[in-house]
Amino acid sequence: MIEFKLEGEFIPMIQLLKATNLVDTGGEAQIVVAEGEVKHNGEVDYRKRLKLRQGDVVEFRGTKIKII
Repeated sequence: MIEFKLEGEFIPMIQLLKATNLVDTGGEAQIVVAEGEVKHNGEVDYRKRLKLRQGDVVEFRGTKIKII
């Protein structure tokens, strides 16, 4: 599990995927979210600009990211 330290109130989903190097570009992040490859707190979520906050858990291709 990756622990991502939040530097503010929230981070958009696509920015988190880029910041953790799970995708190479913002375009790739948008595609994987739109195709339902990303889970937010255990549920598939299609919102690219979903505001992630402390305590949220994102899962992508077997990797979990906890927002701390």
